[in-house]
Amino acid sequence: MLVSDRHGRLVRLNDAARLVLPDAVNGARLSAQVPAWLADAHQRAVFASPPGTAAEAPHGAIGDRYFEAHPTVSEGDVVWWLVDATDRRQAERALSDARRRSEVLSQASSTLLSTLNVPRCMEVAASLAAEHLADAAVLIAPPQGRRCSLTHARRGGPAVRTSRQVDIAGVPGLTEALQGYPPVPARWINPDDIPDWAIPDGFTGPVGSVIVAPLPGHGVPAGALILLRSSTEQAFTEGEEGFARLFAARAGAALSAARLYTEQATITATLMQDLLPPTLRTVHGVEYAGSYRPAKDHERIGGDFYDVHPGAGPAEETLVVLGDVAGKGLDAAVLTGKIRNTLHALLPLAEDHQQILNLLNSALLTSRHTRFATLALASVHRRDDRVRLRLTSAGHMPPLIVRTDGTVEEAGTRGTLVGALPTVTARTVETALAPGETCLLYTDGITEARGGPLGDEFFGEDRLRRALADCVGMPAEAVVERVQMLAAQWLGTGRHDDMAVMAVTAPTPAR
Repeated sequence: MLVSDRHGRLVRLNDAARLVLPDAVNGARLSAQVPAWLADAHQRAVFASPPGTAAEAPHGAIGDRYFEAHPTVSEGDVVWWLVDATDRRQAERALSDARRRSEVLSQASSTLLSTLNVPRCMEVAASLAAEHLADAAVLIAPPQGRRCSLTHARRGGPAVRTSRQVDIAGVPGLTEALQGYPPVPARWINPDDIPDWAIPDGFTGPVGSVIVAPLPGHGVPAGALILLRSSTEQAFTEGEEGFARLFAARAGAALSAARLYTEQATITATLMQDLLPPTLRTVHGVEYAGSYRPAKDHERIGGDFYDVHPGAGPAEETLVVLGDVAGKGLDAAVLTGKIRNTLHALLPLAEDHQQILNLLNSALLTSRHTRFATLALASVHRRDDRVRLRLTSAGHMPPLIVRTDGTVEEAGTRGTLVGALPTVTARTVETALAPGETCLLYTDGITEARGGPLGDEFFGEDRLRRALADCVGMPAEAVVERVQMLAAQWLGTGRHDDMAVMAVTAPTPAR
């Protein structure tokens, strides 16, 4: 407690006040004995009307302690009661810091996990670190050979990615951090040892304090994070080092997830190359076109497939295959890939459809897959202006042939399933296409497309025939597009099976 008279002179201090203000002298002016914040508060208390009605008690530091001042005005004298609020203020500050750090970690987790792009994730991590943890940050990805991928960021600036050859041993603790070892305490790192490549462009002032934190990943380290604070800022505290490790753990998990997704996406894309329907074109003077729509629009592969294998040699006979594996989705696509690879290996036997089917049947019966398939084979050879066909159906719908007069014929081929019985029985027929005529191979996803006015009627073979009758003289690509369009319109938004269509067309002289 200390007392000042109406003239602003200090008239009394108790023992506790003398411990706080050991140099205070009775009779001297109060403004010369106390900090400025208390002197200003005294002026306001003396001239306030009514006195002492401030909504918040004056407060400030005296030495290394923090006080709140509560005045009592009596007959012109002011009694100041100083309450030590240092511990409470430190507790409030610690709670505020904990809340802020929790918010930062929550924001970091949400922002980092919102992208599965590795470079973007590195930029976001470096920017968040520079914004909330330090003046600048450098994120180092695991080295690839002698080169490292670096992402620099400074507070208020953009993140910049570079790839360069650096000496990671030049930064104390960085080699260990990239190997996943615990971080070196910041007080052990001499800021003068930080090389220029670890300091972002535009960083103001010399480096004053450094944190090197590992980025833990899923099983393997995801990199390391260097945090820099200039010499004009306060050095990193132990609490800030702990917070940096928590942030680094979130960033490492996000980077590891992004890298894992990228690797899996790359593997999936590589494996799918042999499962996706091929792009068809004109081969040996014959037009080929195909279209595939999986049962689920978000999938790219399924149980229907088609292939065109151009023949070599003088005969130039092309083998055409369209098939339907029982089931749909990824499981069916796996067996589809096996069938396509097996047929590709059997191309030297393409002249004998029966032998090809029997060998494929044997391969499927010895496979771990329990599914079966239906196939339609066509050997295509152009002679003069006509296209010769040998057609074989193995449990599949016979191909349809569109003639120049608008009639639609069904090829007279029949056969049993592949992969279900010890042997395959099939009948091969021969026919020819005049210029402008088309042979259409299709799967049951077309004819069994359920839709119509009530949504419960099959598209059916009759509608398919009527649609083909309007396709006389059309190029193969136009025929395929028309069939798929009509089937899709019939379906509406209803569910459907895999749908594959393939056309073999003898081009007209104009084409």
